[in-house]
Amino acid sequence: MKNNLFTYTLRIADDSLILGQRLSELCGHGPILEEDIALTNIALDLIGQANSLYDYAATTEHDLFPKLKSADDLAFLRYEREYKNLLLVEQPNGDFAQTIVRNFLFDAFRVEFYTALLQSKDQQLAAIAEKSLKETKYHFRHSAEWVIRLGDGTEESHQRTQTALNHLWKYTSELFFEDEIDEALKAEGIAVSLSALKENWNNHVHSVIEQATLAIPSTDFVQLGGRTGRHTEHLGFILTEMQYMQRAYPGMEW
Repeated sequence: MKNNLFTYTLRIADDSLILGQRLSELCGHGPILEEDIALTNIALDLIGQANSLYDYAATTEHDLFPKLKSADDLAFLRYEREYKNLLLVEQPNGDFAQTIVRNFLFDAFRVEFYTALLQSKDQQLAAIAEKSLKETKYHFRHSAEWVIRLGDGTEESHQRTQTALNHLWKYTSELFFEDEIDEALKAEGIAVSLSALKENWNNHVHSVIEQATLAIPSTDFVQLGGRTGRHTEHLGFILTEMQYMQRAYPGMEW
C-alpha cells in the first residue's frame, strides 16, 4: 500500500516530536542548571530528528493528509487521533525520577531501533538513523546514569524511581508493537523487526535496573493504543499548547 512508508515514517517522527515537546516543558525548570541545559538539548535533538522525518514523510506517496504539504503541516495541523506516537512518550514529566525513567525506557529502545534501521533499504531512513543514533547514544547514557544514581541513592530517590518504574512499565510492551504496515515494509527490507530488538532491550534495561538496586515490575498488564491513534488524556493537552500559534495564525513561519 502506498501509505505504508508514510505511516511508518510518521510513527518514528511523532515519537520524537512528542517526547521533545514534553522535555521542552522543563526548560528553565530543571533540578540543577546543568541538568536543565542537558534536558533542553535532548529536547532539541528530538525535535531535530522529528523535523528530518516529517520532511521525508511529506515527500512520500500517500493519500492520508493531502492538504498537509510540509513538515510544519504534519507537526501542527493534525488532530489527536492522527498522531501515532507511543503512549510512553506522552506521559507527564512528573517528578525528576519519572522524567528520567520514561526517557531511559525509550532511549534504550531507540538505540536498538536506530542501529537496526541503518540496514534499511530506504536510503533516506538509513541516513536519518545514522545521524540520530549518535545523539540517541548520548541520550541513553544520560538517562541510564541518572537511573543508577537515583535508584542507588537516598531512600527517597530510590522510592521515587521505583514508583516511576512501576507506573511506566505497562507502556513498554508497545515499543515492540507491529502490524500489517510493519510486516509489509519488513518484506521490502525497509522496516525494522521490532521483535528482534526485544532481547537486547531487555538486557540493557535489566542491567541498568540491577545496578540501580531497583526491581522490574512483576505485572503482566500492558497499555497499547498509541500506534493506532488511541491515546491517553495527556496528548490532547500537549497538542493544545504545541499547536496554538499555528492554529491562531495559520501559515506563520519563524
